[in-house]
Amino acid sequence: MPISFTINGTPATLDLPAGMPLLWALREGLNLTGTKYGCGVAACGACTVHLDGVAVRSCQTALGDVEGLAVTTIEGLGTPDALHPVQSAWEAGQVAQCGYCQSGQIMQAASLLAEIPDPTDNEIDAAMTGNLCRCGTYPRIRAAVHDAARRLQGA
Repeated sequence: MPISFTINGTPATLDLPAGMPLLWALREGLNLTGTKYGCGVAACGACTVHLDGVAVRSCQTALGDVEGLAVTTIEGLGTPDALHPVQSAWEAGQVAQCGYCQSGQIMQAASLLAEIPDPTDNEIDAAMTGNLCRCGTYPRIRAAVHDAARRLQGA
């Protein structure tokens, strides 16, 4: 049965199994490969996307569960010509090292800042805990979240 939802602001309908993980529907069904496969059990955060503005792990979200909802991936957060403030802060802070986890990190940070516009270090750490970075760029991630908060507030 076709499943209809909005992807990055555009209506979409996929005729794929409802139980298929959203991650694979995005990557294989829509060719949106910015969302990464990391662990498959929602423990690493590499597959983080927004579902109606809330960060979720797409490896553990069934395609059928997004019927009628809005999904935003890293490709829909900003554009190369108009980066989202979180993306700009990531670039300015040279956060990425290998880069594999960064789309999930950025999506998690954007969701945090939508909920808490000026988070403390503890709030950042708590929100970002489920997003793992093998390269250990956590201090740069925290600094970039603070920078993005300032950018979003127009400072």
